[in-house]
Amino acid sequence: MGLFHRATITPSKPELVERWLRATAIADESATIEHIGAFRFDDPLGEVGMETFLANVDGTLVQVPLTYRGSALPGADAALVGTTEHSVLGTRWVYDGLGDPLYPVMLAAVTMTGQGEALGMVEDDGRWVVAPAAVRIRGGGWTTERVVIDGFKTVEQLDDGVMLRNEGFDLRFYRTPGPATGEPLTLTALWDERPPGVVLAEIAPRSAS
Repeated sequence: MGLFHRATITPSKPELVERWLRATAIADESATIEHIGAFRFDDPLGEVGMETFLANVDGTLVQVPLTYRGSALPGADAALVGTTEHSVLGTRWVYDGLGDPLYPVMLAAVTMTGQGEALGMVEDDGRWVVAPAAVRIRGGGWTTERVVIDGFKTVEQLDDGVMLRNEGFDLRFYRTPGPATGEPLTLTALWDERPPGVVLAEIAPRSAS
């Protein structure tokens, strides 16, 4: 469950997403960026924020995962998007999620177990209410076994995303998601304007050598 703060964030999250898109040349200075929505993962320790944004860049769907930390992540300077000032939490260091070791862990877990996004809750006039999300996600629900899902490293840059790997699994992250396939080991996203959904990621056990 994610607790959303009523806060001012400077620069804003859409500004951070656009900064990342333009810095990586996915969107040039003349590109039109349309923000669709976002979803969150829960940090089991409750320390790191993880939020994935979907946007149309000149008609191409792109997903941008970001993580938010209360201090700089050692060794992750290349993944740093920037810092933002949060009126409740203070300075937050914002990273490309694929460069933060916690994000692939949660991406793999949600894809395999079928659990969805973090439930957003916000306090409003002394009462807790559910914060509506424009984007819903659905994992495959493949396993209830204990499996190792940490230690993922990027092994290949693909035309449409990134391939990550640990000792047991290949995890494919689609930077430009395509139509949902119905395969069981996929993470899909749906929103009102895209009812069939799109594939965000897929995971597969590695063959024993």
